[in-house]
Amino acid sequence: MKMKARYRLFLRRKSVYYAFDDQTKTFTSLKTKDKAEANRLLMAMNEAGKQPAMNLSLARVYLRHSDPMVTTRTWQNVLEEIIAIKSGPTQARWKSAAKDKAFDLIRHRVLIETQAEHLLAVLRTGTVSTNAFLRKVHNFAVDMNWLPATVIPRRQWPAIHYKVKRAITLEEHQKIIAAEVNPERVTERMKTGQR
Repeated sequence: MKMKARYRLFLRRKSVYYAFDDQTKTFTSLKTKDKAEANRLLMAMNEAGKQPAMNLSLARVYLRHSDPMVTTRTWQNVLEEIIAIKSGPTQARWKSAAKDKAFDLIRHRVLIETQAEHLLAVLRTGTVSTNAFLRKVHNFAVDMNWLPATVIPRRQWPAIHYKVKRAITLEEHQKIIAAEVNPERVTERMKTGQR
């Protein structure tokens, strides 16, 4: 007995083809007016449900034609590329950020094999700085088309929570001045009457 296809093809407004999902009863735009292309996309959607184990293998085959490194590019490669395009103090900050131990959880993981759980584990292990830099690394990989889609959607990233900031107390200030060994600053201290 032949299994019934989950998706059916529909032609809707402005001659754009849509896929109708028989399970969820929803329409999804295929974003094409070409019937042959719409049929190929629909067939791929129906096949994806029948052979889930084959999906990643097929995706790799297709992606390899557009990017030969797609099956080998790791998060470490992304960090190295970002560092290479930066200069001066910015490059120094990125070099320091790349050494973050939290990145060890994904450093050698292939980009297209990364799931949200992997990035969330990095965020749980790291600090506020890890969160800020991981977002930039992720967005760089997406912008370079090294990732076919975002791993964590923009609104799902955990919020960055900074520690409470405060000014130093008079006592802390006096300890800093007392420990100063620079002769110019010692002279300034004596002029202002501080000991």
